[in-house]
Amino acid sequence: MKREEIEKVYDQGKEAVVNLVEGLIKEFSEQIKVLTDRIEKLEGQLNKNSHNSSKPPSSDGLSKRKRTRSQRKRSGKKTGGQEGHLGKTLEMTTNPDRVVRLRNKKCTCCGKSLKGVQKKGHDARQVFEIPAPALEVTEYQADITDCPHCGVENRALFPQGVTQKAQYGDYLRSIAVYFRNYQLIPLERNAEIFSDLFNVPLSEGTIVAASSRCADALNGFSEWIVGKITESEVANFDETGINISGSLHWVHTAGTPFLTAYFAHKRRGSEAFDAFSILPGFHGKAVHDHWSAYFKYSCAHVLCNAHHIRELTFVFEHEAQKWGQEMIDCLLKIKESVDKAKEKKKLISSRLMRLYEKRYMDIVQQGLKKNPLQKKETDKKRGRPGKTKVQNLLIRLRDYRHEVLAFMYDVNVPFDNNLAERDLRMIKVQQKVSGLFRTMAGAEQFCKIRSFISTVKKQGFNVIESIYQIMTGNQIYLKFSY
Repeated sequence: MKREEIEKVYDQGKEAVVNLVEGLIKEFSEQIKVLTDRIEKLEGQLNKNSHNSSKPPSSDGLSKRKRTRSQRKRSGKKTGGQEGHLGKTLEMTTNPDRVVRLRNKKCTCCGKSLKGVQKKGHDARQVFEIPAPALEVTEYQADITDCPHCGVENRALFPQGVTQKAQYGDYLRSIAVYFRNYQLIPLERNAEIFSDLFNVPLSEGTIVAASSRCADALNGFSEWIVGKITESEVANFDETGINISGSLHWVHTAGTPFLTAYFAHKRRGSEAFDAFSILPGFHGKAVHDHWSAYFKYSCAHVLCNAHHIRELTFVFEHEAQKWGQEMIDCLLKIKESVDKAKEKKKLISSRLMRLYEKRYMDIVQQGLKKNPLQKKETDKKRGRPGKTKVQNLLIRLRDYRHEVLAFMYDVNVPFDNNLAERDLRMIKVQQKVSGLFRTMAGAEQFCKIRSFISTVKKQGFNVIESIYQIMTGNQIYLKFSY
């Protein structure tokens, strides 16, 4: 206020001055509250990292924690192989490919010749080595014959796939696809590997063409795996951002312990889920991280407790609220009991379930008491009262307690969504290596091949051999278990 305005209020008497001071105090108090809330929000953002939030470890930067506070409990065992553990070592083979005889020419003691002396035995040592790879060229010669009866010229048929005067074989192409889409080696270095190892001047265009051919051969696999995951009892879902032509897109994944499917889309929500075509017909239990779009589908839902533990860690460490650590301990205690019961292939007792449910809700109520929800006042502006991150977490734990504790009720339900996060890890690695996908078609091609490779790994098949089977038209995935 200006000096003249203040003097004018003073002239109006003591009551006017009191009203002025009270008004200023109220105004300043509201401003202080707004600024305090803003400071707390900004401090909360600064204090979040991969340890106490859903931020990836790569975002921690130079401020990475020196010591990770693991949620795992000590087993009491020494590091390394345990007693009774069957170690792996290189064993001699009974059928060596080549045998080199080492003869005794003269005695090492007296120096006399041992020529013609019969040996009494031998000692053997084996060296396992990879022979220098060499390119093998096969020439197909199709006979051309004139029929002596009718004079028609007959030409023998070349094998399927042999269409050019000179071309690369399917196994060589399979290796190129393997390096490009599994080992994520950039095109230029991929070509260098073929030049250095095989003395083959493979062009980048040939590598791209091999991947395109593999993706085309996997069209049937993509339809097959979507159907199999849709029919599964439990499936894990997640998504991550990717760069396509300089703009943000999303790769969605759906998977089980034996199957993986990826799907690239420009959206993150239900529009992408519908295009992916798994969730619309899925009637099992979907494990995810509480992204609201998932709840638009009528399947059963399971929430990831790894996310909850990270958020609760933030509540305990940076909000100094003890209930956060108590909830972490409660969830991990339930998991420990469930894991022991799983070893015997059964659920924990119903009595223990009720005890855990009560403990869980007691902690939630304790948290709500510490963070009371604001009631809407009728004289205020429209809209719901704002909630803090802690309050939103508490509401989720309260309203979705059955989804949070779903792993306690079903032995097939996991404690967290780590399976989907592991499936997405290589997508992030690809982005770090290449930076982006130049086209949507390239991203879709990569997702199709990675879906196959991830599934092959889960099934225990050899990756290169499986790619070769696909390249030669063999639908190897029909042999997969699920």
